[in-house]
Amino acid sequence: MYRSHVLICGGTGCSSSNSQLIIDEMEKEIAAAGLTDEVKVVKTGCFGLCALGPIMIIYPEGSFYSEVKPSDAHEIVQEHLLKGRIVKRLLYQETVQEGNNVKSLNETNFYAKQHRVALRNCGVINPENIDEYIAVDGYAALGKVLTEMTPQQVIDEILASGLRGRGGAGFPTGRKWSFAAVNEADQKYVCCNADEGDPGAFMDRSILEGDPHVVLEAMAIAGYAIGASQGYIYVRAEYPIAVHRLQIAIKQAREYGLLGKDIFGTGFNFDIDLRLGAGAFVCGEETALMTSIEGHRGEPRPRPPFPALKGLFQKPTILNNVETYANVPQIILKGAEWFASMGTEKSKGTKVFALGGKINNTGLVEVPMGTTLREIIEEIGGGIPNGKKFKAAQTGGPSGGCIPAEHLDVPIDYDNLIAIGSMMGSGGLIVMDEDTCMVDIAKFFLEFTVDESCGKCTPCRVGTKRMYEILDKITRGEATMEDLDKLEELCYYVKNNALCGLGQTAPNPILSTLRYFRDEYIAHIQDKTCPAGVCKHLMKYTIDPDKCKGCTLCARNCPVGAISGTVKKPHVIDGSKCIKCGACMEKCRFGAISKK
Repeated sequence: MYRSHVLICGGTGCSSSNSQLIIDEMEKEIAAAGLTDEVKVVKTGCFGLCALGPIMIIYPEGSFYSEVKPSDAHEIVQEHLLKGRIVKRLLYQETVQEGNNVKSLNETNFYAKQHRVALRNCGVINPENIDEYIAVDGYAALGKVLTEMTPQQVIDEILASGLRGRGGAGFPTGRKWSFAAVNEADQKYVCCNADEGDPGAFMDRSILEGDPHVVLEAMAIAGYAIGASQGYIYVRAEYPIAVHRLQIAIKQAREYGLLGKDIFGTGFNFDIDLRLGAGAFVCGEETALMTSIEGHRGEPRPRPPFPALKGLFQKPTILNNVETYANVPQIILKGAEWFASMGTEKSKGTKVFALGGKINNTGLVEVPMGTTLREIIEEIGGGIPNGKKFKAAQTGGPSGGCIPAEHLDVPIDYDNLIAIGSMMGSGGLIVMDEDTCMVDIAKFFLEFTVDESCGKCTPCRVGTKRMYEILDKITRGEATMEDLDKLEELCYYVKNNALCGLGQTAPNPILSTLRYFRDEYIAHIQDKTCPAGVCKHLMKYTIDPDKCKGCTLCARNCPVGAISGTVKKPHVIDGSKCIKCGACMEKCRFGAISKK
């Protein structure tokens, strides 16, 4: 028995900040202090509060150390682990209390309103140790369905829970499984979409890095429910940590007899293999993903037939994303009523969001469906940095829309988001402040979609390109109101005629920003100004002669020699040469330079 456990985040975010070096230093210092038999270092997945990484939590005290450096290891071991004195300078400030006590993480603003189901083991167990997963009821749900439930009972339980797909469309998971179950075939497949491609999204990656076995267990349960014997996890190659831990998890599960032949001695056979994606966003669409697994170019196929009838290798197939699967074992163990008690009438359970952008607490959060945007941004997220005002939040990535401040108190669920012109998507939530240009945001997401279009259908291949060109004209101040009408018309044409979800949802960022921020489009077109001061072609840098001291710092830092003047005399900017890089404004010590 160890008297202390030191949990250190080994997710991508903290790993990029040298958390592995911290682990190595802690183990070295623990050994030097003679504490090897008393203190265990555990590399975990993501704790969620990525803005404060690398993160370390020491139990049983529950001390939450943030922004830890390898050089802090000696002090933590000597003071905390040897002498029992918490190192307060490293504590997450919200947990600091008088004396040698710390506030529980669940009492802090970031964690208080969260309810972890899909993320329940992330930051809790070592994802590379199957025994730790088993110790927290891992594979108990699989054992239950194989020994106590019929396939139909499993499907009925998932149906009763109200679980909907967390990949974006929100289709009822139980219905999808039931469609595949009734189709007779000599072979069926279970697929997992881990090809998370939305800019700013890292929900699925974090689950795979922190709790890979939960996905394997859920896929085996799904295989039993529909009569499949083979599963595939399609994961992007840009997730090396997730891929590595999945490989370890699959190997361990096979060694323990939890994947492969005759699982639990019931005669049920099920195995899982990995397939690495090359990062094509279109492969998040189910038929394109299956086409890629088959070894072909990732392009969507017309539907019907749907994958439940003819999917992977033309056999009945179900496809769910990582977060959807992460809920399944808990539904089986705790019951459909438990899961359905959370959330709203039509959107049950919880939802994981990757919180990013102009927000203080960047990170991963899981909240009950129906939680308002205001609660997520102001309470959990800690509000907007630098006293700026909230302007909009983008949900659903390139397929979603922008939600303005007037809808901050709308409960977030599938139907409410669609009603206000956005969508749940896989869970990316990018916050924007008053300095964000909404026309530029629409252009950014559309540029991404243009690059990621597979080109198979004309509405997407050509239509998105034409929409981007019009947006580019608007941001350059070269468009007319006729262009704006043409843009809107194109949006609806592409939305109604594209082959797959990528093209059908590509216009959403434009339509939502037109709906709520049309005045910004008009300002770009008619007034030739960018209200947020973002679009370079509509910007103008000027020097206030009353504030300029003639220090020459701006002129010396201008990369194109657009600033002229003599020492101790006001300088001027030549607008014809200026490239609007902002270097002069950044270097000015007297606030003499402004942009309009």
